Amino acid sequence: MKKENTPIVVTSIIAGVILVIALAALLILGNQGPSNENTMNVQGTSTVRVLPDRVSVYFNVQTNGTTTAEANDANTVIYNRLYAALISDGFNESQIGTQSFNVYPNTIYDSSSGRSKTEGFTATHMVKVEFPANETNRLSSVVDNGINAGAGVSSVDFELSQGLQNQYKAQAIELASQDAETKAEALAKGFGKNVGDLVSVSVDSYNYMPWVAYSAGTVASSEVMSAVKSIQPTEQDVTASVTAIYKLN
Repeated sequence: MKKENTPIVVTSIIAGVILVIALAALLILGNQGPSNENTMNVQGTSTVRVLPDRVSVYFNVQTNGTTTAEANDANTVIYNRLYAALISDGFNESQIGTQSFNVYPNTIYDSSSGRSKTEGFTATHMVKVEFPANETNRLSSVVDNGINAGAGVSSVDFELSQGLQNQYKAQAIELASQDAETKAEALAKGFGKNVGDLVSVSVDSYNYMPWVAYSAGTVASSEVMSAVKSIQPTEQDVTASVTAIYKLN
């Protein structure tokens, strides 16, 4: 019985393999179909100019101590002094926030022993104070409060709130899409063709960078106050880029 069934089994296996190969070929040929059509690939770009609506002042509170607790306690004293001054100046809790906090050992290399050793600890606290851009008259007071409290000014940034970012992101992408369509129409016309259906589209990039009006790395600490007094917000670029593929008729 086994010998009689062997040819049937072999035939079934061969038929199954042929069927699988045929289905695979059909799928491959089917996927290659659209690529044989005439298409054109165009990129659209746009830039939207917008005034920032927020001012963010970043303070760096840095303290040292022989222990982590000592470094942390000294840091807390300065932060509490800064916080109290800002509250007294009319700011609320939601406008004052911690960006980062860290306590780490001060490790140095001892050339005499050939080993690294720890000499005390450092605590760093990055604090952000945010307020509307139309209240730039408060900037000098904010910076003054930080310096008097013992904090360093890391940067002063003019930024877009999340609401404005979403609004202008949508506008920039829409304009980039229109730019892509205009280019497609011009390209098709140049070849005596017409723009067909949209095959696919993708957003390549969306860029927005806050304007850093002041950075501790560009101005000496002693010149902070004179620097911030002359700061005025300027328009910022919100850019977008899209890629669209159209049929070419």
